[in-house]
Amino acid sequence: QVTGTTSQFRGLPPGSRAVHLPDGRTSDYFLTTFGRASRNTACSCEVSTAPTLSQALHLLNGESTTGKISEGKLISDLLNQSNDPADVVRGLYIRAYSREPLSEELDAILQRLKTSKDLQDSLHDLFWALLNSNEFIFNH
Repeated sequence: QVTGTTSQFRGLPPGSRAVHLPDGRTSDYFLTTFGRASRNTACSCEVSTAPTLSQALHLLNGESTTGKISEGKLISDLLNQSNDPADVVRGLYIRAYSREPLSEELDAILQRLKTSKDLQDSLHDLFWALLNSNEFIFNH
């Protein structure tokens, strides 16, 4: 279950990660949606890696992505390191894609940020979009 923005697995202490689960019986919507193995065999063939509509809808509308962005405070940290929006955008791209934005991408984003009334909120939206992009979902 998701309480606030932190995932909490029944029977495990707060902050435990999915890899700490002793078996596949733990009820968790996110893990079920994204193909958690039942752990009946040692074969990884139990898990389907094909994307599903449920996965897309969860990423787009679920609170996991937005909650984790807010919880992580990455945008606040990057803004504290530099007041230059270009530096923050580069930091978000490196975190999401392990690469800097292409010059066309950076130019388009900076144009949008110039008209933003709330820079932090706009950067939050950008990070959300990066994490919901095909490049992130299928490559990382």
